[in-house]
Amino acid sequence: MNETRVAIAGLGAIGRVVARRLADGMPGLTLACAAARDVATAKAWLDAAKISCPLVELAEFPRHADLAVECAPPDILEKICTPMLTAGKRVMVLSAGALLPRPDLIELAAANGGQIIVPTGALLGLDAVTAAAEGEIKSVRMTTRKPPNGLAGAPYLVANDISVEGLNAPKRVFVGRAREAAKGFPANVNVVAALSLAGIGPDRTTIEIWADPGVTRNCHSIEVDADSARLSFAIENVPSENPRTGRITALSVVAALRKLTAPIRVGT
Repeated sequence: MNETRVAIAGLGAIGRVVARRLADGMPGLTLACAAARDVATAKAWLDAAKISCPLVELAEFPRHADLAVECAPPDILEKICTPMLTAGKRVMVLSAGALLPRPDLIELAAANGGQIIVPTGALLGLDAVTAAAEGEIKSVRMTTRKPPNGLAGAPYLVANDISVEGLNAPKRVFVGRAREAAKGFPANVNVVAALSLAGIGPDRTTIEIWADPGVTRNCHSIEVDADSARLSFAIENVPSENPRTGRITALSVVAALRKLTAPIRVGT
């Protein structure tokens, strides 16, 4: 089996975990290159971690890699995806919320034989939701509770003058459709975007978002009513060094990469 060359866009909390795992060795995969907004900091980290990895521009990814992993701010998603998808290659996208207003990227993948992969990330049960979507799903509802500092600064809160400082009780800060939530909380609820893509879409998937000073983890609960099953599941994610992101997100990327070349693949 030929090795899959992997590029990493962004060497923050998630990208560093992925880079370490690839550098330590994963069968059938090799760390080909990376890109970072702060090249000097990224190079210093790579040197300290003793990871040999060239830092290149995003536009150069197709020359070096077969698959790019997006671990970057959502506003540069197009710069990561466009070169790779135009070249008929694959991109693993963590900023699933940024995909919703960019259907042209999905069209670009289809036109050129490329592929966008959305890993499970900080959620669970996407296999079951995807299976249920082969039948009829009547409703998908999600509730997210995060420590207030994990929501602070979200565009929706700023635009609506909603404060989450000094809370001593849970505060519901949003209720609505997944599409609106992804726009208003681009760094916080990629989980609901992934859920909507797996199921009935961003305009029929609903979500409540709570700033809850009583929790220390990022908590998500999901209810799915379908003709094949009624699904109910919950997850409490330990935050990474970035409070907006769960520690399991990076591990989900590693698991998704490993599945690409594994001799046995478990799950849809």
